[in-house]
Amino acid sequence: MPTPDANPPPTPPSEVEVRLARESSQRLRRLVKANRTLRFTPAGGRSGTVEIPAPAADLLLRLLNQMAQGHAVTIIPVQSELTTQQAAEILGVSRPFVVKEIEERRLPARKVGTRRRVMLGDLMTYKQRSDASRQRALADLAALDEELGLQ
Repeated sequence: MPTPDANPPPTPPSEVEVRLARESSQRLRRLVKANRTLRFTPAGGRSGTVEIPAPAADLLLRLLNQMAQGHAVTIIPVQSELTTQQAAEILGVSRPFVVKEIEERRLPARKVGTRRRVMLGDLMTYKQRSDASRQRALADLAALDEELGLQ
């Protein structure tokens, strides 16, 4: 199974790539909505057609949308195990914070020798819970703000 660090770090797309991604994502969006399955035929039609399933078409569309915004993109299988440093980079926090969350059992992990490994699926579940908690706290603060007439 490939690991996230098996590939070089992604680089942001060039201006030409951003423009092409924007144009192709708009066209692809219409095709994905209409067919759900895509067939690619190379220009000139010299070789066969390639058909990709709907989930892959959706993923390709999301990838193009990110590129169109100038973002670097990488694909990591959900079953991948991440180091605490990789997990921290995905969450936008420090590695010691991730270690603390693991030690306090808020983030599942396993030990490989002396190192901790976090499953990407577990990390994304943790991130969703964390984001939802922050949204609730923000809504509570906004309600309190309004109740006190501070807004």
